[in-house]
Amino acid sequence: MSSEFNELLPVSQDDRVQVWIIGTRDQVIFTMNEFYVRRLASDRVQFTPIIPAPFAAGKYMTVLVR
Repeated sequence: MSSEFNELLPVSQDDRVQVWIIGTRDQVIFTMNEFYVRRLASDRVQFTPIIPAPFAAGKYMTVLVR
């Protein structure tokens, strides 16, 4: 399905998909950049700030909300 059809779908704020990225800080940053380059995210502001993952020691996380 192309992105132009996705824009026509009725999606409320509560029904938006969340993609959680968990890994080392470098892995998280690399994946955020990769999502942007591959146009899975139209802007880096769609990601939450990188924070330590509360359930994985030494790991960091961000969430992409689409």
